[in-house]
Amino acid sequence: MEGLDTTTALWWAVIASGIYHGVNPGMGWPLAVSAALMDRARGSLYRAIGVLALGHFLAMAAILFPFSALLFLAEWQREIQIAAACLVIGFGLYLLINRRHPRFLARIPPSRLALWSFLAAMAHGAGLMLVPIYLGICRSIDSDAGHAAAADLMTSNAAVAAAVALAHTAAMTLSGGAIALGVYHWLGLRFLSKGWFNLDIAWALSLVLVGAVSLLTLH
Repeated sequence: MEGLDTTTALWWAVIASGIYHGVNPGMGWPLAVSAALMDRARGSLYRAIGVLALGHFLAMAAILFPFSALLFLAEWQREIQIAAACLVIGFGLYLLINRRHPRFLARIPPSRLALWSFLAAMAHGAGLMLVPIYLGICRSIDSDAGHAAAADLMTSNAAVAAAVALAHTAAMTLSGGAIALGVYHWLGLRFLSKGWFNLDIAWALSLVLVGAVSLLTLH
């Protein structure tokens, strides 16, 4: 029962982090609103949201799938999770020190929103935030991983990685899309230009927090 509760809590963390990323303007919902306002078509908003979601999902997968391959070494799961948690903490501290947004994102044309979304998620460490959560899910599921065949274990871990990326991206898309729809239909361009809220510090601190919690909950 305790293992089930832990797994449920970790999956809720996947959803919560997706909502958090969706609400953050840095993940692109203002670009979707801008596209719809420029085209004067609601369909452009939906297309932009879908493309942003695709780029975000690919970024999550690009981070999680290499760890799914590493985790077939069941006897090293603890060490891998410690290293991943330290990596997340280190990246969070780096973002606290270096507060400038990556300039290369501004050079990507609006027609390449999927690429922009992919690179923005990578640059902000969105995928890294999921790594300790994903590793915790794998540890809670693979309680007898040491006796599993390597191929079966890798397949299982890859499936979990895909599920985590999909669940996270769905939550991100729904939350960011809801804000984008609200701004497009009711708040308008004035809110988009004046109502920007900056979550950079909270983002960096959340990375440190996730990494620290992952270290503290290791057993």
